[in-house]
Amino acid sequence: MMAGLSLPGPTVFGLDPLYTGGVGLAEVLITLLKVGVAFAVLLVAVMLMIWFERKLISDMQNRIGPNLAGPFGIFQTLADGIKLFFKEDLIPEQSDRLVFKLAPYLSLVPAFLVFAVVPVGGNFSGGNGRVSLFGHETLLQVADPPVGILLVLAMSSVAVYGVMLAGWSSGSKYPLLASVRASAQMVSYEAALGLSLVAVLLKSGSLSTNQIVAEQSVWNWNLWVTWVVPMVIFLIAATAELNRPPFDLVEAEQELVGGFHTEYSSIRFALFYLAEFMNMITMSAIVVTLFLGGPNGPDFTSVGWLSGVLWFFVKLMLFLFFFVWLRATLPRFRYDQLMDLGWKLLIPLSLGWLLVLASYDVAGDRGWNRAVAVIVALAIMAALASLLALALRAARQRRELDPQGEFV
Repeated sequence: MMAGLSLPGPTVFGLDPLYTGGVGLAEVLITLLKVGVAFAVLLVAVMLMIWFERKLISDMQNRIGPNLAGPFGIFQTLADGIKLFFKEDLIPEQSDRLVFKLAPYLSLVPAFLVFAVVPVGGNFSGGNGRVSLFGHETLLQVADPPVGILLVLAMSSVAVYGVMLAGWSSGSKYPLLASVRASAQMVSYEAALGLSLVAVLLKSGSLSTNQIVAEQSVWNWNLWVTWVVPMVIFLIAATAELNRPPFDLVEAEQELVGGFHTEYSSIRFALFYLAEFMNMITMSAIVVTLFLGGPNGPDFTSVGWLSGVLWFFVKLMLFLFFFVWLRATLPRFRYDQLMDLGWKLLIPLSLGWLLVLASYDVAGDRGWNRAVAVIVALAIMAALASLLALALRAARQRRELDPQGEFV
């Protein structure tokens, strides 16, 4: 039997009550169980998500979709995976072999690490999401670090290295061009995504995902606490971060011969494909956690934590349907439109809205009239937006008069 160890503090082992009494064999086994279950559920969810997207888009486009492999074609993804597994693994002669092999894992691993900090169940109505598992109190999430949201931002930034290195290491111009586009796109929308997160942190007062969910109990969701706008910005920025339509310029087949993974085949190509859908599931889970209260909802079962799991699943499916709906509906943006939306609209809007929310809170703390404070903040925001619009219009007129830039 492993002897209990004293903990150095919550910053190392997180805020999970499982570790408060020391780390013994039971704690290690429960942790390994949670890791294994989370990984297995995520892999099965990816397989079902690919099938769900194919069937839903086929219904929207009046097609049949996969219908041969298993009931309703549900095993089509499994058949595709087996086919890719047995295909020949090609490595270009001019590639950097080590980086070429490593890149798919740099895209896949961050997706799982992000999901590890998402609370997928628990009763938050009368507590903080704790459940009893084999006689030990724990949380229905793999880990709850005190800086969970910073981990989400860090992993979303690391994921772009997989795309960038895949294009660079392929030894081909076309994947390199796609990977350069990817890095520019990720940087552009990372700022807007982070600023929309600040609005949530301002209201929740914590970086822990568990605490953020606990603050949203009794329908106190951040969706309306932050007045909707940060969630809209986060959704748009997350769609661009995921390289999903209409922001899938990283894989614009008409221009880039398939994108950054042009030179990949077999299981390595499958890993990129897996990472795309896994990232979509984890990002949807993050949106549910930040803005829709996570597992919070009316308790309609005798087991409180089970009700939370069901509510989390329902909310998650809502956003997964949203991402598929976007893919089936909207055409792809031009690259200049993509950059304009990120830098000229989302970032200024997120900064301005943060000013409005901060003004509302400061007015409440100082005893001022909150309505007046919000009106003043909105007026300042409108004035700055007008100045920005005038500057952009002047720049556009200058380009029209001097398209070659001879008089700059």
